[in-house]
Amino acid sequence: MAGIIAVIACAVVIVIGAQGGFGASSPPSAERPSASASTAPQESTAPTALSDAALAALPEARYDAVIPALPAAPAEIDLAAAQVGALAENTPISAEEGGSPVAWLAGENFLYEPTTVFVLRTTADGWSEILTPARKTLPSQAADSPAQTSGWVRQEAVQAAAAVTSRVVIAEGAQTLTVTAPDGSVAEFPVGIGAEDTPTPTGVTGYLQARYLDPAQGQTEYPIQLSTLHSTAADEPYGGSDGGLIGIHYDPTNSGAISHGCVRLSAEAIAAVNALPLGTPVTITE
Repeated sequence: MAGIIAVIACAVVIVIGAQGGFGASSPPSAERPSASASTAPQESTAPTALSDAALAALPEARYDAVIPALPAAPAEIDLAAAQVGALAENTPISAEEGGSPVAWLAGENFLYEPTTVFVLRTTADGWSEILTPARKTLPSQAADSPAQTSGWVRQEAVQAAAAVTSRVVIAEGAQTLTVTAPDGSVAEFPVGIGAEDTPTPTGVTGYLQARYLDPAQGQTEYPIQLSTLHSTAADEPYGGSDGGLIGIHYDPTNSGAISHGCVRLSAEAIAAVNALPLGTPVTITE
């Protein structure tokens, strides 16, 4: 992962365009060790272990990656069967249950925190299907480019897996965000969404993968809530290099179709989302 944050910092500082605000949120400015350092893949938990070199030769399923070998995430997600956990170490990902690895997912994210994992289901044979932050194709390559991919890891690679207890639903047409908290309470807030030429993707579900303050993007008080979803309108809708990630963030202007794809919230709304656990699923509807 050498230099990824440095690249992002150069490409996306604060992107202020005609709409006067953010595009998708980029990760914070910070150096990250190279894949040959502490983030290098460890021994595979797959039945046939790969050497570190063999695993490192595979693409990393990070936020800015495009990995055609990964399957598109299922259109329907059964939240009752889903779980949220964290990776124990760098982990190989297969395109099908029991298959050969086609990618790997880092055990730590760009904040040096354990990588949050959203598990769609786990089979009797000990395999877990997870959502990944990588894309399968780019919007410039396919008009219906998937905004989310999935893959398979060994069940034991996911630590502290627990049931899904919260949810975020963003309704593009109504321009609302509904939060279901772990205690069962439900709150709805008006939000700002993507402009006509850079719309917020709909018909997709991802999850909250990280949150952080980033002065470079003007966020010093309200943490950016970074989802695993991507723009489906353009490869990089605001000229950055972070894969067109869809962020949920505070902005004083937070109503109407005004952003580069991100979802803009009031202070009250971002506080409600910030109180949710990482791994909370985010569904965007029409």
